[in-house]
Amino acid sequence: MSGATTRLEPPRHQALGEIVSRTAMRRPDHTALIFADERRTFAELEERVARLAGALATRGVERGDRVAILMFNCVEFVETFLACHRIGACAVPINFRLAAAEVRHQVLHSGAKVVVVDAQLDTVAREAIMSSDAELLSKSPTASPTESLAQAFVDGPWIEGAVVTEDELAFLMYTSGTTGVPKAAMLTHRNLVTNTNNWLIEVGVGEEDVWFSGLPLFHIGGINGILPFLYTGGTAIITPSMGFDAAQTVADLATHDVTICFFVPTQWEAICESVSTTRTQLPRLARGLWGGSQCPLSTLELIASTLPHVGIYNAFGQTEMSSNTCFLKPADSIRKRGSVGKAVVNVEVRIVDEDMNDVSDGTVGEIVYRGPTVMKGYFNDDDATAAAFEGGWFHSGDLVARDTDGYITVVDRLKDMIISGGENIYPAEVERVLLEHPAIIDAAVVGVPHPKWVETPIAVVVCAGSAPDENELIEFVKGRIASYKKPSRIVFVEELPRNAAGKVLRRTLREEYVDLGGSA
Repeated sequence: MSGATTRLEPPRHQALGEIVSRTAMRRPDHTALIFADERRTFAELEERVARLAGALATRGVERGDRVAILMFNCVEFVETFLACHRIGACAVPINFRLAAAEVRHQVLHSGAKVVVVDAQLDTVAREAIMSSDAELLSKSPTASPTESLAQAFVDGPWIEGAVVTEDELAFLMYTSGTTGVPKAAMLTHRNLVTNTNNWLIEVGVGEEDVWFSGLPLFHIGGINGILPFLYTGGTAIITPSMGFDAAQTVADLATHDVTICFFVPTQWEAICESVSTTRTQLPRLARGLWGGSQCPLSTLELIASTLPHVGIYNAFGQTEMSSNTCFLKPADSIRKRGSVGKAVVNVEVRIVDEDMNDVSDGTVGEIVYRGPTVMKGYFNDDDATAAAFEGGWFHSGDLVARDTDGYITVVDRLKDMIISGGENIYPAEVERVLLEHPAIIDAAVVGVPHPKWVETPIAVVVCAGSAPDENELIEFVKGRIASYKKPSRIVFVEELPRNAAGKVLRRTLREEYVDLGGSA
C-alpha cells in the first residue's frame, strides 16, 4: 500500500477521533470547550489530544486496550476520552462517587492499563490500583514527572491518528442490573457516531450553537451531550461536578449565550426559581432538555411558564443503547405530557410480552430495541449478553405502553432501578450491603417519591433479634458504598411480603411506604 493511500485510510471511517480532527481543520480557531476560566480552540484540542495519545502510547497503551478515567468534570476528561480514540484504545469512565473498593473492581474487571485521575481523587486511585498492573496519570501537583498528567501533555510525542474502524470499542460504561453486579456495556464508534447523528437530526445543532449540561461526564449523557458540538464545530460548556448552584448556572447561561442545555428535573426547578428571582433574560436559549428521571407535572409547568420561548424536550434512553432512544419534542410537550415521545431515527422499537409477542396499543409490555446504536454486549459477560439479546432484540427492562398515536409512556421498570436526583441506584446492591450487618436477615430496597430528588431509596428490613438504631444502620451502608446509594429511611418489619414464588412484592412496599420519602 502506498504512503498516500495509507494516509487516506483513517478519514474513510466514522470514528470519533477523525470527527474531531476534521472539525479542527475546518474551524481551528473556534472555541470548542470551556470550563471555568479554561478554553480550548479546536486546534488546541487537536494538538493536546495528539500529545496525550502519544503519552499513552509510550506507556504501553495499544489498540483495544482500556484507559480508565476517574475525574471530576474538566477539559482533561474530554481530552483523555479523545486521546484514547486516536490510538484505538477504549475509554472507561468511572464514577468519582464510588468507594475505593468499587473503583478497584472496575479497574481490575476492565483490565485498564492506565488510570487518568483528578488531583482530589489521587489517593482513591492509588488505593484502587494496588492490586493491578495499571499505571497512573494524575492531575495532582505533587505527582512525579512520569505520573504527571500536565507533563504528559508537554512531553507526549505528537501522534498521527490510527486507522480505527466503526466496530472497534470506544467506550466501556459500567451499569448494573437486578443482581446489582456491575456490568460494562461495550459501545463502539459506530454506536456513538450514530447516536450523535440521531441527536443532530432530532434536536438540531449548528456550528454557532452553545451547549451547557448539568450532567457529570462519567455518565453516558454527559459525554454524549458534548459530541454533537464537537461534530458540528459548536461550543460545549463543561460544568463543575460538585455543588450545583442554580444562580451561578443561570448567570453562566446568560454569559455564554447558551442555546441548548440539559438538566435533570430537580435542577430545572431550581433554575426556573432563580430566573424568576433575578429576572435574568436568556434570549438565545432555544432548546432545553430534561431526563434522568420522571419530571413532576409541577416542574414541567414551571419550565413552560418561566421560559415560554424555550422548546422543551424529554430525552429518554439508556447506556446500552448509546444513550437516546426516544424524544418527546416541544410540539408535543403539553399535549403528550408524561410520555417519552417516539423512537428516534435509526432505532427500531417493539413493545412485547414475556414470549416476545407484540402487544396491542394501550397494553403494558417491555420495550425492546434493535439498530446501530445497540451496544456490542457486556464486557467479559457472555451470559448477561445472551440474556439481554434474547430473541434478537435488546431487552431494556422498561415496562411501557404505546398510545394510538404512537407515543410511548414508561409505566414501571422491570429492573426496579431507583433514580434519585438523576443518579441510578440499584436495590440489589444496597440490599447486599444491608445483609452484611449481623442483625439483618432479610432486606428489600425500593424507591419512593421525594419532593426534591424525585425518588429516594428506603430499606425495609427484617432483624434476627433486637433492631439496630436506624441511623447506625444507614451509616453502616454509607461506609461500604457510595453515599448517594444509602437508604434515606429504614423500616423494621417482621417479614417481607412475597409472592408464591418467593419474590419480594416491591410494588406492595412502594405503595405502603409511598409517603415516607416526604419526611426523608
